[in-house]
Amino acid sequence: MHLTVEQALAVYPLSEGKLVAGTAGRSRIVKSVNVMDAPDITDWIKEGEMLFTTAYFIKDQPQEAAELICRLNQRGSSALGIKLGRFWDAIPDNLIARANELGFPLIELPYAFTFSDQMNGLFREEMKRNTGVLQDVLDKQIRLMRFALKTENMSELFHAVEDIIGYPVAVAGSRGQMVHNGTELDDRELLESWPWPQQQKWMKSERWQAYRIPLMKNSRCTGFVLFFNPQLFLSTPEESLYLQASELLSYHMNMKYEDFFELSAQKDFGVIIKRYLQNGLPIDTVTDYADRWEIDLLRQSYSCVLTNWTASSGAETGRLDRLKSDYLSHSRLQRLNGLHIVMEEGLLSVLPHEGITEEEIDASIGACFATHFRDASEMPRAAISRKKKKTEQLLEAFEECRQTLRLAGEWKAQQRIVRFETMDLALLFEHVSKERMEAFCNRWLGGVLNKAPDYAGEMLRTLEAYLDNDGQLNETAKKLFIHRNTATYRIEKLSEILNVDLKKMNDLLRLKIAFMFRRLLNKDHA
Repeated sequence: MHLTVEQALAVYPLSEGKLVAGTAGRSRIVKSVNVMDAPDITDWIKEGEMLFTTAYFIKDQPQEAAELICRLNQRGSSALGIKLGRFWDAIPDNLIARANELGFPLIELPYAFTFSDQMNGLFREEMKRNTGVLQDVLDKQIRLMRFALKTENMSELFHAVEDIIGYPVAVAGSRGQMVHNGTELDDRELLESWPWPQQQKWMKSERWQAYRIPLMKNSRCTGFVLFFNPQLFLSTPEESLYLQASELLSYHMNMKYEDFFELSAQKDFGVIIKRYLQNGLPIDTVTDYADRWEIDLLRQSYSCVLTNWTASSGAETGRLDRLKSDYLSHSRLQRLNGLHIVMEEGLLSVLPHEGITEEEIDASIGACFATHFRDASEMPRAAISRKKKKTEQLLEAFEECRQTLRLAGEWKAQQRIVRFETMDLALLFEHVSKERMEAFCNRWLGGVLNKAPDYAGEMLRTLEAYLDNDGQLNETAKKLFIHRNTATYRIEKLSEILNVDLKKMNDLLRLKIAFMFRRLLNKDHA
């Protein structure tokens, strides 16, 4: 039972009685009800217990009756109810005075009802209240479970929990930053006693009280949630509901972004990077923010990745937002611990190289594309910069991505993941005149171009695949779906026709440039 004395006095038939003294204690909690039938009752009294008596054992000793109230108060009793008409016609003045002095509720019980009538009435009321609480908690748990299946943003998550619980909620991050404050209280007032111990308990001040629960990820505390409940106590079902809500908050925040509280800082960091790249914000502002929030993303080797469906600006923001969600939710890309920013030019990702190879980055992006874009025609293209080691090289990395994305589109590159290193020669030669390009191609590829079209096309495809795979015959054969011996024969034949040594770097470089010129010339003719 968890009624207050005031609430108990509203329950029939106890409502037929009256509170004659100790009104200051009417908010005391009644946890149980007992009948006083022995003079040593105070030896057995429990905290929160309301006692009923006919005053038989104290009828001739009013002074001891006053001392009894003192002992009951010391033991934590909630109230004493005396039934008049049998041994006392009125409650002695000294009892009333002592009860008022202690703020101990003294109740005159109704004569027409037995103790069991009044006790049964209280128990029925408590059962009714508990049933209502259980039903309310069950309804809220169902709503929490339904919400847990949704993929709302964090702000909507906080407001939904508040709506379901029925009370304001505040969430503090692991570093003492207020992530959400649904109250009218100032953040500094709520965080005045920070840091907090990692345990669930009540927090109280003169103006407010809240039930605090730590948010845990494995064995690490990632923050705290405060439930601002004005009640004096929580029932077991209500406490269970708060625990479930805190688990939901912790799960959603950690599931989506590894650590929501770090993400809140990284989100602002992304805005600063965007302003630096687009609006000329000083690089010192970027480094100062990173130092203040201990973001070491740019203090180690890193690469930039720019992903989009087109190289032109003005991309559809909603589509890029969905792409960002795909990147954030993909397990392999999550392990890269990158920062993703929606820009006008596309989705910019800053990926650290600490313990991560270039091959892992390519494979992770490729796996994400394969998961979310089954149709190759709908698949975006990712342009990757060279590895950088300094924060001030961020703008250079971004420009490399932009140029790579542009050139890959202009040259109609087949690869969906393109590195700057593969396109920098194209950037170098894109302003060479068409006449010089044609002359260069004829000089180095003319021996094949003059052959029959079918033969020339087959041999040129073989040579291009050979160059793209850095002279690896096995990889060339796999790409062309031919036997390795066939690939070897064609390469040897090409060496003879073109009068080049395909084992020499200079000849390989010239041929690679020739193919670049062919692609650029074909682009201009398209």
